[in-house]
Amino acid sequence: MQTLTLIRPDDMHLHLRDGDALRAVLPFTARQMGRAVIMPNLKPPVVSVADALAYQQRIQAALPAGSRFQPLMTLYLTDKTTPALVREAKAAGIVAFKLYPAGATTNSDSGVTDLFKLLPVLQEMAAQQLLFLVHGEVTDPEIDIFDREAVFIERILQPVLAQVPDLKVVFEHITTAEAAQLVMAAGNNVAASVTPQHLLLNRNDLLVGGIRPHHYCLPVLKRENHRRALVAAVTGDKAHKFFLGTDSAPHAQHAKENACGCAGMFSAHAAIELYAEIFERAGALDKLEAFASKNGARFYGLPENSDTITLLKQPQTIMSSIAYGHEKLVPMRAGETVAWTVRYDN
Repeated sequence: MQTLTLIRPDDMHLHLRDGDALRAVLPFTARQMGRAVIMPNLKPPVVSVADALAYQQRIQAALPAGSRFQPLMTLYLTDKTTPALVREAKAAGIVAFKLYPAGATTNSDSGVTDLFKLLPVLQEMAAQQLLFLVHGEVTDPEIDIFDREAVFIERILQPVLAQVPDLKVVFEHITTAEAAQLVMAAGNNVAASVTPQHLLLNRNDLLVGGIRPHHYCLPVLKRENHRRALVAAVTGDKAHKFFLGTDSAPHAQHAKENACGCAGMFSAHAAIELYAEIFERAGALDKLEAFASKNGARFYGLPENSDTITLLKQPQTIMSSIAYGHEKLVPMRAGETVAWTVRYDN
């Protein structure tokens, strides 16, 4: 049987929610990841250092006994964020601020309305070497939803990088050839996280044969040429600029299967297995460890994890649903198979 041993990976973009939902989904990530960058879009959002440290304590309290998993905390950027808060965050061990353009995705109502008014804050982030995590979409209603990432690059990201050239930016969950090209052409201060869904699926998987609500995420799935461009980027000559970030986002089944279903896909149950399938299909299994375990740690200035995990080339059938507090959630690939399985000792 084929086996693949990797330095334990990190998930550099993860949603854990809170309360019963947190307790339901955290064990999946804690079992296979060493660390995860925790997104701050709770209700209410994580906007202060006190908020982040309290949330970190709740995550740690929900960990399975003996877990060595480490949550890396972020703050939610708002129109009211100040340079003083950036300095406070740095001193407290916060790793980044997250940009949600107002109205762009789940729980983004408190997001930024005009990023250019926050240039002093971004300059302080650069000075403090705090990372700037970007949900890269414009929200103008006249812009087609499939074009919002490309327009964001032109209107916002490129001008910001020109005005704050030392800002360390993660272009999160990129979905387009334009985003991949920007990251590859930019300096070493720009990198990107890439999700399993945007490497595996295109918009046909969302729309053909009827709308599939469990494939609805934001940024939305794009054309096949964009999916192929992302696979080429994470396996190509500039692959060191891309890393694992699942954007795993749990939602109750009834909230997805709804007249106005919410955006997000839950992939934490089989994250590294899904990525292994992607890299195997691309003939690049030898590049999976760097993507999953090295590139993100290096960009965040962290040591690589000291232990390993082992994958077996052994198909597994994904459960049809997962208990989610008093509700259920439907995971990515529910009821179907994944080609790889992590070998756990317990």
